[in-house]
Order: sequence, then C-alpha cells, then structure tokens
Amino acid sequence: MRYSRQNKIVELIGSYDIETQEMLSDLLRESGFEVTQATISRDIKDMKLVKSLTPEGVYKYVAADGALRATSERYIKIFRETIQTVAYSGNMLVIKTLSGCANAACEAIDSLGFEHVLGTVAGDNTLFLVVDDEEHTPGLAARFESLLA
Repeated sequence: MRYSRQNKIVELIGSYDIETQEMLSDLLRESGFEVTQATISRDIKDMKLVKSLTPEGVYKYVAADGALRATSERYIKIFRETIQTVAYSGNMLVIKTLSGCANAACEAIDSLGFEHVLGTVAGDNTLFLVVDDEEHTPGLAARFESLLA
C-alpha cells in the first residue's frame, strides 16, 4: 500500500501545485487512500520531497534531486524480489510473481515507464502485459529478464 500511495503522490505533485500537507492529504483521500497527517509527513520525508517556489510566487511540493532516481531503484528492487518467470507470445507477456505480489510488480512496470508497453493487468500472482507491436515483445522480455539478474 505504501508504494502505491507514494506512486500516487508522485503523480499528484506532477499534476497539481500542492502547497500543503493538508492539500496532499485531501487529494490522496479523493484517490481512495485513507491517510493521516503522520503518514503524509513520513512519505514526504521518505520520498525526499521539498518545497519549490513556482513562477506564481507560491511554494509547492516537488521531488528533490535524486528522489526520482531513488524511486526508480525501489521499483526495480520490487520487480527483482517478486518476479519468478517471464514468458511471451505475439504481443503479450505473461509474468509470474510470488503469491500476492502481482499488483506491486505491475505498479513497478507501470511506474518505470517501459517503452512499447500499452497496458498491464495484475491478478494475485500473474500479470499480463500488452506490447504495442509483436516485434518489440522479445526485446521487452529480455529487458525484464536482465532486471532479474
């Protein structure tokens, strides 16, 4: 849940000028996350968010230098620790995970922004990935396999 919430925070600060923890909390609640002020504070600290002055003269939360890199490293770690097998046919990949980990692995794939991925769907221990063109599927599968090494 923490990774999903923090990914949503990255999305929100990229879409809105979030000036306060209260505003962030409200937006998270609207997105289905029940959070407390303490949780928001921990997430801001964990994610190394800072306030930056906008051209309009107000301060908003942004990711500090290196914070996005740290987030990407976290997603790669999730991917490595949960994925068991990668198989493909045509323009589809089927990725098997540890039981209960498909959603986390799917979130990692979506957040890392792999080129040629049209969409993902996760179950309990399997995720399904659609590739934009059959010719890109073997290369994408190879990239996933290389992340497991």
